[in-house]
Amino acid sequence: MKHSIKRQFAVIFISLLAATLFICWFINHTFLPRYYAENREKAILDTYNLLNDAAANSRFTSEAFQIELEKISGRYNIMGVIQDAGGIIIGTFGNDMEMLQGLLWDRLYVPVQDPQILSQSDYYTIQRVTDSKTRTEYMEMVGWLCGGQVVYMRTPLENIRESAAIANRFLLYVGIAGVLVSSIVIWFVSRKITEPILELAHISERMTRLDFEAKYTGKGKNEISILGDNINALSETLYETIKELKTANNELQKDIEKKNQTDEMRKEFLSNVSHELKTPIALIQGYAEGLKEGINDDAESRAFYCDVIMDEAAKMNQMVKKLMTLNQLEFGYDVVSMERFDIVLLIRNYIHSAGILTKQNDISVRMAYEASLYVWGDEFKTEEVFANYFSNAVNHCEGEKIIEVRLVQTGNKVRIEVFNTGERIPEESMPHLWEKFYKVDKARTRAYGGSGVGLSIVKAIMESMNQGYGVRNDLDGVTFWFELETVGKE
Repeated sequence: MKHSIKRQFAVIFISLLAATLFICWFINHTFLPRYYAENREKAILDTYNLLNDAAANSRFTSEAFQIELEKISGRYNIMGVIQDAGGIIIGTFGNDMEMLQGLLWDRLYVPVQDPQILSQSDYYTIQRVTDSKTRTEYMEMVGWLCGGQVVYMRTPLENIRESAAIANRFLLYVGIAGVLVSSIVIWFVSRKITEPILELAHISERMTRLDFEAKYTGKGKNEISILGDNINALSETLYETIKELKTANNELQKDIEKKNQTDEMRKEFLSNVSHELKTPIALIQGYAEGLKEGINDDAESRAFYCDVIMDEAAKMNQMVKKLMTLNQLEFGYDVVSMERFDIVLLIRNYIHSAGILTKQNDISVRMAYEASLYVWGDEFKTEEVFANYFSNAVNHCEGEKIIEVRLVQTGNKVRIEVFNTGERIPEESMPHLWEKFYKVDKARTRAYGGSGVGLSIVKAIMESMNQGYGVRNDLDGVTFWFELETVGKE
């Protein structure tokens, strides 16, 4: 990548390292000699204080004191000489005692011209001087101890500059090597850091293409891992949201299709209603005109005409009532009242009330279930479902002319079955039985006054109670069934 964060990361840190090395070298080059000189000046003062303490306690000649002076001389490269008030040398440290004694006499009797005073008090003077022969610069002290002794100390400054230069060169070499090694380490570290970022970038790129299968797999606890976890959560959320949107879109498509089907059903409904009403209206109109025009003047003919008119009007009234009931059920205007009732008692009462109808048609009704069985449901609508099944069985009962009502319990459900002997329903007609105005045998349906709405009412009632319903062909007849939830026996 042209603008890789790995490259930027490495360049920034390598530049910081190089800048830090340069700053350290510059500070050393500028201030290290001065720091060494100040440190050497402090060492001279500490030595003077040590000598002053020895003078006060008369320890110049002790072996321990001499060893301590030699240590100071070796550590700081300080040379010195001590002379008592009589001009006798009572102590030296460092090399070349005669030269030191000569320098002491020179400083006592021949003051240095324009000295560079570094520090001065009533008892000592510390100054920088340059040797006239070697042009070497020294730091020296001339002072008086508390016992009246004179002390002279000096240390070369040239070795300080050389030490500082060596230290600066060493720092530069080590720094360059450190920058090179650190650059390699930083490159690999930046690569390790940027790899998960590139992985996240790849995941986000796949997310833009609505591919949510890729997941961040890092196991760390740092900020990138937290970002990866959030990317995974975002991916899951987007997936669920898009899934819901697609589901909603699919449902919308279904709703649109359902609306189109509803429009078609409405048109079909109007067409069917018009067709169903056309025949009775034509009959009523024809027989009414016949009565008005006096086609038959005898009382028996007029009575027949009136019976036809009344019969057709009754059929129209029954169909309109059923259509109104179906309309209320389908549009939710009729509230389902769930209650506990005895389904066995309801069925037996209805069979008893329909006894005249079954006797007129020479139908034998059988029901083996005797015990009470309580269920949950809308009692009035349940009776209407059973009534539709039973009347349908009566109108289509043939052969042995048997109607059998069965109650089959399964778990907390009971299935109420109404079986009648007769012709089986054609398989191609089975899925359409629950449609409004659908009739398997239109001529026969017309003969007993059926409107083709009863099973549609059954469908609407059972769906309003969220219970099952259906039909099946048996060997010698047809069985219609519906289910209810049981609540126990009493």
